[in-house]
Amino acid sequence: MSTRESVDALLDEHAELEQRLADPEVLADPAAARKLGRRYAELGPVVAVANELATTRADLTAARELAQEDRAFAAEADDLASRIEPLEERLAELLVPRDPHDSDDVVMEVRSGEGGEESALFAGDLVRMYTRYAEGRGWRVEQLGSTPSDLGGFKDVTLSVRSKDPSSGGVWASLKFEGGVHRVQRVPVTESQGRIHTSAAGVLVFPEVDDAPDVEIDEKDLRVDVYRSSGHGGQSVNTTDSAVRLTHVPTGIVVTCQNERSQLQNKARALEVLRSRLQAKAEAEAAEQASADRRSQVRTVDRSERIRTYNFPENRISDHRVGFKAHNLSTVLDGRLDDVIAALTTAERAEAMAASSSDG
Repeated sequence: MSTRESVDALLDEHAELEQRLADPEVLADPAAARKLGRRYAELGPVVAVANELATTRADLTAARELAQEDRAFAAEADDLASRIEPLEERLAELLVPRDPHDSDDVVMEVRSGEGGEESALFAGDLVRMYTRYAEGRGWRVEQLGSTPSDLGGFKDVTLSVRSKDPSSGGVWASLKFEGGVHRVQRVPVTESQGRIHTSAAGVLVFPEVDDAPDVEIDEKDLRVDVYRSSGHGGQSVNTTDSAVRLTHVPTGIVVTCQNERSQLQNKARALEVLRSRLQAKAEAEAAEQASADRRSQVRTVDRSERIRTYNFPENRISDHRVGFKAHNLSTVLDGRLDDVIAALTTAERAEAMAASSSDG
């Protein structure tokens, strides 16, 4: 399919989505409306640039015709001509295939690793960082389950991060880069000699998909445990055994949920998360099998690599995948992740454009 045909097809899809989103029957189904709204928002930049390019080309043609009779239009024609190439390049960039999950919400799991209590405290710092970043983007953060540590950190915690408005951009598009091992270098609060320690926490991120066509969950494959929700220090946050832990026996995947009011609600929410995790696992395995050299779009398989270091004595953050370094660690930990994510997004787009050019 040519570029022109690709653009025309996307313009037609955008117009069709606009009509469907005005249909009362579609609006009556929140899940369907949300899915269509996300796709409509995805296509918005393509439509805007394509329309601007078409208008500029038409204006250029008219200006050149007028310039033949009145040289005063020659400068305008030159100005319009200078805009064409940047718009064509921008449109070509927008047409590069994107991660199909970019508009999805996500589930994040943060787990303490090497370093004992200090690692759990660092896991708590990461949870705070992601929560503040999400809130700054207008996203909604929900804690589905957690195992607090004695000093106020987390041994593990599961978060749901959802966009309130599909047009504001997908959560996965930004947070998909966070999966991996995060290393911290600092003097722990438990260290009396003032020595710098290195510890780590692991982050797992996967898209929370509305439909998981490749996933079938057999109840016989599930082990369901119920327990009483607890907060920091072990205090009970409710008086019934409403928290639910699901173990998918064939894969060993464990999902907990304790945020809802009833056991049934927690089980239903945990099943949603489990379905998303199994879908992400299936997609990652399919991508890996299709090409051992290609980086998986769903970054949930290999969590062994160290992706980032947080160095407190030097106030430095380093992302080892793209060589990003900045001496504003305190700002980043306060939720200002924009520069780090921008560097990773730019690298991903460059890689996608290079792959698209070689395929073409």
